This record gives sequence, C-alpha cells and structure tokens, in this order.
Amino acid sequence: MTSDARHSAPSRGRHVTVSGVRLHYLDLENTGGESANPPIVLIPGITSPAITWEFVGQRLAAFARVMILDNRGRGLSSGGAELGYSLEDYAHDAAGLIEQLGLENAVVLGHSMGGRVGFKLAALRPDLVGSLIAADPPVTGPGRRPYPIPLQWYLDGIDAASRGDKEDTSSPILKNWSADQLALRAEWLPSCDKTAIAASHASFHDEDIHSLLPAIRCRSLLIYAENGNTVDEDDAKEIIATINDCQAVRIDGVGHMIPWDDLDGFVTAVRGFVEN
Repeated sequence: MTSDARHSAPSRGRHVTVSGVRLHYLDLENTGGESANPPIVLIPGITSPAITWEFVGQRLAAFARVMILDNRGRGLSSGGAELGYSLEDYAHDAAGLIEQLGLENAVVLGHSMGGRVGFKLAALRPDLVGSLIAADPPVTGPGRRPYPIPLQWYLDGIDAASRGDKEDTSSPILKNWSADQLALRAEWLPSCDKTAIAASHASFHDEDIHSLLPAIRCRSLLIYAENGNTVDEDDAKEIIATINDCQAVRIDGVGHMIPWDDLDGFVTAVRGFVEN
C-alpha cells in the first residue's frame, strides 16, 4: 500500500449488513492521540474500492477516525444484477453504516460519485450527517452536460485488469499514479461489478443532484480540481449559492483524482474544514 510512513495507521477490514446487503469497510483509528474531531466516513467513486483510498485514509487518520466504504458492487461488498445502484441505494447503505456504528456528528467525505451520494445522504438523512465534503462530484444530470469519461473506458479497464493486461497509463486520470498504486488498482479493479458500474454511470445523467442541494442544511465544503473537467467555476458558484452553508476550495494543478496528484493539498483542505 502506498502511504507516508510518518502517518501510518493500520486499517482493519470490517463488515455490516444493511437491508440484506453485506457492506465492507476499512476502519482506521485516529493516530493523532486524543481528538475532539468527529469521525470521517469516506465514500469513494465509481471504480474505487476502499483499499485504493487507504493511503488517503492513513493521512486523514492523523486527526480523525476514518471509515472507508466499499460501495455495493465494489471490493468486498455485495454486488450482482439483483441489487439496485441508484443514489438512494448508495445513500441507504452509508446511512446504515453510520447508524450501526453509532457514529455521531459524522463528516461524510465523498469523492466523485461518492460526492453525489453524500448530497443524497445529507438531503435524506440530515440527522446522520454532521458535515459534508464533496470532492469533485459530477454535476451532470437531466439537461446538464454529459460526464466527460465514457462508460466504455471503465468497462475496458475492468476487462483489461481481469485479463492481467498492463494498465494503459496514457489517460490523464492515471498519469501521476505510482507503480504501487497502479498495481493495487489492477488487483482490485476486477472486483468492480460491471452491472453496478453501468448503472452508476447512467445515473450520472439520469439522476438530478441539483434538486437535492436546497435540502442540505449541514455545514458543507466543495473541493474541486482545476483540471478535473468535472466541476468548473460556474458549477462551484451554483453549488455554493444553492446549499445553505457551503464554501469551496479549488486545488490547482490537479486532475479529477485529486489526492493522487496532490495528497498534501487534499488533506490540508479536509483538515482545515474538519477542525474549523
């Protein structure tokens, strides 16, 4: 696993069952000593099993307990065509995790698809979300511009990893990944259920997140990438203006996978919000 040894936090794989769906998550204890900071529930994106975010969780664990969720259809969580993969399904899973662990005032941190899930969760279950961080969430939806990454890119990547083919690193998404990170991705990408990926990608275009934003009452932060081609300046202004209590931080010189390009900048933004 790729991490900074100065901030190493051992992770433990655990499971909960929510409405019959087995959900796996990584649990990283706070390594910073006594802390009044609330726990962080990290919800990754469309093809990011929890283990691929462990190096980020280790850094965040310097100031908070961190739980990294394997979304249904990824990693060691349940998958299959019999499950639903709507925003409500994912939000229900995250809500069940928070409830079963008895987490209070949780910080929900979602990246990409996970940011959209965070919006849904905060709108539906305000009692469970102490504060919300959405990192480069797709702002797509009915009547909006399409998501810039085609579905086939994800499916081809899963197939290539399943065959053991070498990763095509020509994509700007992967250009700054280390050899260890690419190896970890190749190991775990086949765990992503293609039915789940296709349904989630379709939801980027079919489900409206902007109608959820006025219902979000918790303190919120939008983190967006200068070169992510996902959230632009106008999108950021719209989100800030629509959520009751929201601020934004743009991280310059990075692409959509922000922590892979600038881990320090990402952690600084999260910590500044959590400890403010």
